[in-house]
Amino acid sequence: MDMQLNGKVALVTGSSSGIGIGIAHTLAAEGVSVVVHGRDAARTQATADAIVANGGSARIAVGDLQTDAGADKVAAEALAAFGQVDILVNNAGGRGAGKPLTFFDITPDMWNDTYNANVTSAVRMIHRLAPAMRERGWGRVIQLASLAGQTSSGGVMEYGASKAAVVNLSLGLSKVLANTGVTVNTISPGMILTGALEGWLDAVAAQRGLGTDRDKAARWVLDNSLKQTVDRLGNPEDISFAVTFLCSPRGNFVNGANIRVCGGASPSIN
Repeated sequence: MDMQLNGKVALVTGSSSGIGIGIAHTLAAEGVSVVVHGRDAARTQATADAIVANGGSARIAVGDLQTDAGADKVAAEALAAFGQVDILVNNAGGRGAGKPLTFFDITPDMWNDTYNANVTSAVRMIHRLAPAMRERGWGRVIQLASLAGQTSSGGVMEYGASKAAVVNLSLGLSKVLANTGVTVNTISPGMILTGALEGWLDAVAAQRGLGTDRDKAARWVLDNSLKQTVDRLGNPEDISFAVTFLCSPRGNFVNGANIRVCGGASPSIN
């Protein structure tokens, strides 16, 4: 199916690694000119080079979205790359604390850092790029949240709370931009096989006496820890296909939605 995206321009934040790489490649394959973003210039350029090698069009924007100055730089480089940005995919984010901590070990500063990484950074880019979409009468803002934003195990609570805020931000922004031709939606991934998850699977394999076999570690997680209705872990492409549909003119009747792409792991209704 032609997704009718040929000639559009997208900035995908945090696309030098993980899910963001998959989103950037899938959009480029649909004829979108992609601005690849990251904080590490070499990794960001490597992603752009791979897209070009596959026949796509890509440039880079390097900077830290957790500061106003960094967001200014990234927005300026993105606009300079192809003249405008039609699609903003707010994928960059993470946790202020690297490893999981118990609730009382997560300091207020860590809460603030995580909120800045996941919510305020997205707001910065929306402020810089969405008004021009509204003026042109067409645009897409896609936010990446997490299943952790809709359900909680009691762990990584500052991360889950920030991702819940991302979902709320998307819905509110869709009302602000009502009837302008700009839609705003959220994707909430479940457990997706990225480099970070592979490291965690290695730890699971070591803890469970499975050697270095990631496949066996993934099987153990599916059987004992992760209660899904799809019997596999997710791939970045699972997320990028959903993002691409929401970016497409074919998805223009979807607005303010939160779409879970989690293999059926959520115990709640949407």
